[in-house]
Amino acid sequence: MTEINVAGLVDPGRLSEMLDGLSETLELLAPFTADSVAAHTRISAADTKRIACELAKAPTAAVYGRIGTHTTEYGTLASWLVEVLNIITGNLDSVGGAMFPEPAFGPPTTGRTPGGRGFSTGRWVSRVSSHPEVRGELPVAALAEEIDTPGPGQVRGLLTSGGNPVRSCPNSERLNAAFSELDFMVSIDIYINETTRHADVILPSPSALAKPHFDFAFYGLSVRNIANYSPPLHDADDPSEPGMDEHEIFARLTLIASGLGAAADPEMMYSIMLQTVAERGGLNAEEEEAAARAASYTGVEAILDLMLRTGPYEDLDLAALLASPHGIDLGPLKPRLPELLRTASGRVEMAPLAITADLPRLLSFLEAVPDDRLLLVGRRHLRSNNSWMHNIGVLVKGKQRCTLQLNPVDASDLGILDGQDASLQTETGQVVALVEITDEVAIGTVSLPHGWGHNEPGAVGAIAAATPGVNSNLLTGDQFIDPLSGNARLNAIPVTVHAV
Repeated sequence: MTEINVAGLVDPGRLSEMLDGLSETLELLAPFTADSVAAHTRISAADTKRIACELAKAPTAAVYGRIGTHTTEYGTLASWLVEVLNIITGNLDSVGGAMFPEPAFGPPTTGRTPGGRGFSTGRWVSRVSSHPEVRGELPVAALAEEIDTPGPGQVRGLLTSGGNPVRSCPNSERLNAAFSELDFMVSIDIYINETTRHADVILPSPSALAKPHFDFAFYGLSVRNIANYSPPLHDADDPSEPGMDEHEIFARLTLIASGLGAAADPEMMYSIMLQTVAERGGLNAEEEEAAARAASYTGVEAILDLMLRTGPYEDLDLAALLASPHGIDLGPLKPRLPELLRTASGRVEMAPLAITADLPRLLSFLEAVPDDRLLLVGRRHLRSNNSWMHNIGVLVKGKQRCTLQLNPVDASDLGILDGQDASLQTETGQVVALVEITDEVAIGTVSLPHGWGHNEPGAVGAIAAATPGVNSNLLTGDQFIDPLSGNARLNAIPVTVHAV
């Protein structure tokens, strides 16, 4: 940002008239020059300046950051800086740049007056370490201490769904021990894994063949507006299926937690949700329920149908999606600012105090002498997803994938050979991993995928247990988080590496 500003290349384009805090942002970022970050990034100042100018002068461009940049101690700052870059180069909400999709199920925003309640955090804090809530959530890094620290409000029960936090969360050894102390735990899962082995009750869900599917999550991230609905191929109570769908499980658990008992009809929950969507869209809930019954829609189908009909696309409903099994193209992304803005001012607020107040911490880090330890980052593979899929033979066969990737220069300095075992150690723990020497990782960086190491007693999965791998989250500490978002530090972890 600073190099673009110094070169006189700042040009937000049509967003210029709706920005607040541009000058303040550029002033706050002035100390962060290409020279000041070169030692830490290991990218020469000349290269940084060249990239900055090329980005600013490109007719179209988009800067993108996600899991890798967000799961660090500076995750929120990194995310904010990505958007600042897109803004000052004229690439935010611009065709060919970073744009906002308009999902079929959301309320219409076209023509809406910008403005709203804004965004705030810290409406309450965690019991032990006083971490502020963010969007109603607390850091998963605080879960172990909330379980193993006695006192009023101590977590004594837990519900997990399709997850394996004992492998996917920081300081997994402590979390594993904490789960064993719970009074009661329920897991919705098809596996007995490192996490669900602690559960008192495991509720299996059916396969994807027995579930309807509408991609609520990823339509909000699409590069083109589309909609597709896949009805189940057979019933959830088919003899080949293990149990009821997740939505029914959650509906029943909610009713039980509300004191209505296990015999309560889950249709009550669907009716409540349908009424909420109907009222938001200005429709009569009773009439909508009657129409859903006439169409023979299930509870969740009725809710989806109503969300589509009250969404931004005319004549789009569940019937239209059922008649188009390959989906419906709703068109390219279009500029959506300022009508999409929900800031209190109704403008793009570039320098929110909650974020800019964290810049001195980053500046202090850059001014300090760089840690001479290697930095550990994670990685993913096409045939794996976090801790999932390791018990499916066809997906784990072949060359071992849970390896410690090490740059040839670092390997030479450490006296480590390809195919040799190496020890990694942090303040939290230690693991031994098979070394893979490759120039795909930068000098000073090592990479180890997370989610592996399926060797806990009581976990059922012969293929996963027999597949080589180590648990990288034995190395991650739960004391290191991004203070703004609460995200755990799962990347850029200083580690000591030596040959075994």
